[in-house]
Amino acid sequence: MYLTKSILILEDNLKVLSKILDRLFVLEGDQSFELCVMVLTTSLQVEEYINSNSKAKFDIILLDRDCKIGKSFHILDIERFGKDKIIGISSVEEYNAELKQKGVKRIIQKDLKDMDKFADEVVKEIRYMIRKIPLTKKINLLKELIHKTTSSPALELL
Repeated sequence: MYLTKSILILEDNLKVLSKILDRLFVLEGDQSFELCVMVLTTSLQVEEYINSNSKAKFDIILLDRDCKIGKSFHILDIERFGKDKIIGISSVEEYNAELKQKGVKRIIQKDLKDMDKFADEVVKEIRYMIRKIPLTKKINLLKELIHKTTSSPALELL
């Protein structure tokens, strides 16, 4: 049985992608799971393959703003996929601010002059999120189990 974590990367800059993917390769070697990575470079792909696909699920989403066809990756259905799973990675402060207004808390300003530092920061955040995911899932399963086995009003606080 393989343990996997799925990562959707919405980024059109191939140099930035190569930096992030190099570091994800190293991260995967340091973990007990496999990384399943999907990269899309246009908003049209997001509409056709992600937003309209009810089976699409991701543990982490890297979300740039501008795409190869001059439109925005921000058409991603953020509510459906979960604000807590998204890392905003635009080089434009205004676009990152738009994501913050939509409730996205993780933002890493893309620095095109120092892509190595940027990629290091992104993968550091991914590492943190990956380690947090199993704990969150276990806590939610425990809460569900407790609620099924007892109806104590004190447990409602969980």
